[in-house]
Amino acid sequence: MEPDVSIESMCTIRVAVLPIGQIPVSLFRDYTSLLMLYSKIDLSSISSFYNEHQKSPFSHQPWDSGSLRFKFIVGGSPPSPWEDFQSNRKILAVIGIFHCPSSPNLDIVTDQFASACRGYSSALSQRCFGFCPGDEQLEDGSKKEGNLVLFPPADRQTLEMHSHTMMQDIAASLLMEFEKWVLKAESTGTIVKTPLDSQASLSSEEVIKAKKRRLGRAQKTIGDYCLLAGSPVDANAHYNTALELARLTGDYFWYAGALEGSVCALLMDRIAQRDPDLEDEVKYRYNSVIQHYRKSFIQDNAQRVSPLSFELEATLKLARFLCRRELAKEVVELLTNAADGAKSLIDASDRLILFVEIARLYASIGYERKAAFFSRQIAQLYLQQENRWAAVSAMQVLAITTKAYRVQSKGSLSTDSYPRENGLSHADGGKTHHHSVVSLFESQWSTLQMVVLREILLSAVRAGDPLAAWSAAARLLRNYYPLITPAGQNGLVNALSNSAAMLPSGIRCADPALPFIRLHSFPIHPSQMDIIKRNPSREDWWAGSAPSGPFIYTPFSKGEANNSNKQELVWVVGEPVQVLVELANPCGFDLRVDSIYLSVPTGNFDAFPISVTLPPISSKVITLSGIPTSVGPITILGCLVHCFGVITEHLFQDVDNLLLGAAQGLVLSDPFRSCGSPTMRNVLAPNISVVPSLPLLVSCVVGGDGAVILYEGEIRDVWISLANAGTVPVELANIELSGKNQDAVISIAYEALKSSLPLKPGAEMTLPVTLRAWQLSGADLEIAAARNTSGSLGRQSKDGSSPILLIYYAGELGSHGEPAENGSDVPPGRRLVLPLNICVLQGLSFVKARMLSMEIPAHIGENLPKPFYPGNITTEEIASSENKIDQLVKINPYRGSWGVRFLELELSNPTDVVFETSVSVQLENASGNDSFAADLDASEYRYPKTRIDRDSSARVLIPLEHFKLPILDGSFFMKESLVNGSAIGRSLSFSEKDAKAELNASIKNMISRIKVRWESGRNNSGELNIKDALQAALQASIMDVLLPDPLTFGFRLSKNSSGRYKESARDQSPSKDSVLAHHMTPMEVLVRNNTKETIKMNLSITCRDVAGENCVEGAKATVFWAGVLSGITMEAPPLQEIKHCFSLYFLVPGEYTLVSAAMIYDANDILRARVRSELREEPIICRGPPFHVRVSGAV
Repeated sequence: MEPDVSIESMCTIRVAVLPIGQIPVSLFRDYTSLLMLYSKIDLSSISSFYNEHQKSPFSHQPWDSGSLRFKFIVGGSPPSPWEDFQSNRKILAVIGIFHCPSSPNLDIVTDQFASACRGYSSALSQRCFGFCPGDEQLEDGSKKEGNLVLFPPADRQTLEMHSHTMMQDIAASLLMEFEKWVLKAESTGTIVKTPLDSQASLSSEEVIKAKKRRLGRAQKTIGDYCLLAGSPVDANAHYNTALELARLTGDYFWYAGALEGSVCALLMDRIAQRDPDLEDEVKYRYNSVIQHYRKSFIQDNAQRVSPLSFELEATLKLARFLCRRELAKEVVELLTNAADGAKSLIDASDRLILFVEIARLYASIGYERKAAFFSRQIAQLYLQQENRWAAVSAMQVLAITTKAYRVQSKGSLSTDSYPRENGLSHADGGKTHHHSVVSLFESQWSTLQMVVLREILLSAVRAGDPLAAWSAAARLLRNYYPLITPAGQNGLVNALSNSAAMLPSGIRCADPALPFIRLHSFPIHPSQMDIIKRNPSREDWWAGSAPSGPFIYTPFSKGEANNSNKQELVWVVGEPVQVLVELANPCGFDLRVDSIYLSVPTGNFDAFPISVTLPPISSKVITLSGIPTSVGPITILGCLVHCFGVITEHLFQDVDNLLLGAAQGLVLSDPFRSCGSPTMRNVLAPNISVVPSLPLLVSCVVGGDGAVILYEGEIRDVWISLANAGTVPVELANIELSGKNQDAVISIAYEALKSSLPLKPGAEMTLPVTLRAWQLSGADLEIAAARNTSGSLGRQSKDGSSPILLIYYAGELGSHGEPAENGSDVPPGRRLVLPLNICVLQGLSFVKARMLSMEIPAHIGENLPKPFYPGNITTEEIASSENKIDQLVKINPYRGSWGVRFLELELSNPTDVVFETSVSVQLENASGNDSFAADLDASEYRYPKTRIDRDSSARVLIPLEHFKLPILDGSFFMKESLVNGSAIGRSLSFSEKDAKAELNASIKNMISRIKVRWESGRNNSGELNIKDALQAALQASIMDVLLPDPLTFGFRLSKNSSGRYKESARDQSPSKDSVLAHHMTPMEVLVRNNTKETIKMNLSITCRDVAGENCVEGAKATVFWAGVLSGITMEAPPLQEIKHCFSLYFLVPGEYTLVSAAMIYDANDILRARVRSELREEPIICRGPPFHVRVSGAV
């Protein structure tokens, strides 16, 4: 059998093209390609070369439309034993090609060509073409006659023209030789025979039958030459005669041959008129041809040479003629019959050719799997031959089948079917088409695919192609590791290592082996590297743009629909970046990856390789890094891996498709899941763009980057060091605050930052920041208590409560410092996020607060103690006071007593340091008698410090006597009723609102002027927040704190009319403030009216001893008196003081107490509201504080 046969093959002239002499293979192929251009020569173009010596036997030669067809057999071919049966099998012309510079001796070339032509006895024309001859060779060749033709040096176009001319000459010479042969055969006859004839017996009957058949076979042969000469009409006439003679003699084999020739003549005659009727005629005739070939096989069943190959060739010719998708059913039937006949073929080469043709025809009608099946049969036939070239052929054939079996090498895939522009198969919105996954993975073919790859591996090893062997072993190991035993996996590893040992170092292969690599994530850049879009048209260029961090993405951004879900990632030239990838080794051996680094085809990225070792059946997440080198987009397709001695590219897209196929049941196994890796969502590679170099501020806290430990209310200065670690100076900078507790930042040295600009690369500056610790909330205290219980320090630095400094900074606007016309051309800026990491510890914890009322009795003397006026006291007077009691408690002249009110705060110190607390009050100068809120020239009044040891508690007293109002009037009660809600109606008048606001302002002003400060053992100070405690404690006692009593009482010694008693009493008294017993002591009681109205009262005076018994009445009275002590009716003018005189005579020395009381009649509403009396008819009683009298005995 012959390859590439068709019905038109019978009209094709075979020309052997042979290399002559020493000629390079590349030049020989180049020169041969010149001849291949002219496989068809029109008869009209050879008229100048054609000479008709006698009348042509081709009477119906179509000179205007006919042509001669050539088939060039490069390298020649051995003679066929069936040349007489089918003349187109003969080599009818020989063309030699030599290279003149390589073969300078033309005589030797001529002898070599003549020797080569001796093997082709059937050749009717010979030519030897020489290319690139020298001048001497041209001169020598012009003298030689014969078949030597020299092509002068010229360009390709000129050589093509010369080649065309030479082919026209060969066509004309062959046509004339065909005429001679036909004329000779018609006149004298010809003897033709086939291998079938040579095997026939020599009986007399067979000899007689052969003589009768000779004439019919001669007519068939003449018809063959008519076809070769391009005259189908003449050929058809001879074929018809041969058919009649063969039918009469029962020569079925030659009948079938003649019938084939007639079909070829029919097609040549109607070459441009193909229609259904013609197809039906061809099918009918060729079916008859097949039947007659089969008849000849049955009759000669015992012959060793079978005509079965011609029957199969005829079947293939008909199948090729009908080879169209719409006639696929008929073609498949013909090819199935041909495949069944292959079992009866004796010669293995015939089976090889048959399978090749069947595979080609199946592929032509789109039956790829059937074509792949027969291709494997071809490869098996090649592998049965123990030689390298057969193995190379088997490997090439199997490479063709890989597409049908879906195991093709990536190197054979077209770029159209393998998108690479985005690095992932989910470029169109993250969706993968289902049919593409099915086409890539078909798990039901797993066993067959493994067999195909194993055959490729075996053929590659035999062929000595280590790269192909490595590729086949890599595909086997990567795609089918679940079906391969550990021993088989180790065998493939050995095959990979052995193949790599025969390859040069650093060679690449398109097919990756292990490990499996998928994109894990893009690490978020540190907060110091946030990138901000820059708006050069605004002074606050950072406003209105969210930080990238490093992503710049918003779901409302405008863009193409297919990229709407892809994030934007910005990298900076010269700054290292990182990408996390996950590696998986699902096999049972240790996997050593010599190097792995990112694959970036855009060329503006320097990747850093690393090595890694994966234990059996394990996965690992690694960090791959690199540095962008120039501005522009970056595409990360996958990783370049140097493993098993070969460099391969592992694309993220492949693993994404693999995992998707595993999820849909189309792939054998998920390698990451089999290694114990958790299931993760598909990670889309963002759109990465590289911007020019930017400044980079690096911050640290001077003295350590740990949390700044502060107690509640503590104030401390912190110094932050800012250094420019980039290659571009910082030209612009701005500081903003963010986060919680922004009030904790008291001040920032903005001017220090501004004055340091521009901050050049490598330069450093220090930014002072003043901090104040905030008060911990109840929840914070509970968390701190729980941490203390568990043994950890109750700090609050990592709960997001610390304020954050945002430093926006940028370099120059453009390459020349000028703003760009388009904002997109402006380099972005950066944002430094600097958490201040304040760790607030609980300091003095507030336990409770309560109001205390304390009475310190006054001693009766010559005068009342010096009055204390809050508006008139000076700092010098406070500092020069000698008595500490006087510093702590000052007498209120309007009450005439030592009674004071205190706010007691109980504080606890749970820390490990000692605190000292001090109370201070800011005193005011009053601008009027009833103006309490005026704030003019305030001074501070300090009280003694209180020490609180660690793990201890203490109480701090805050005196409230300094805040008494001087006058009791009705305005306060309106304010107080508004505060309590008693006067609330649907709407308040403006005066009521003003009064309420004035009262609230007074209370707030009073609270704000009381300060409780502390100092710790760490030389730190702070202020205790007691506003809430004061507010709660004063809510119910505001009247007692701010309002004076309606009447205040005081006692003092009075002078007699002569003044002698006092002097003698002073001289005999052992102390300044005591009186003598057995002497009449004159005294005065002073009553002051603190209201703006006259008060009528009934005054009474009582003297009590140390036991509290009345000592002026009863049988056991120890004190005599002169004057009136009870039922004293008096009238006190507004805001004035009245006095009542009396005398006492003490019989017994000791301590006595004088107490005065007054019953007020006809009390108005103001007085009743002050003493909280609700009954209008009930009198009001005002009692004064006790006054002590020290009575000494006579000296």
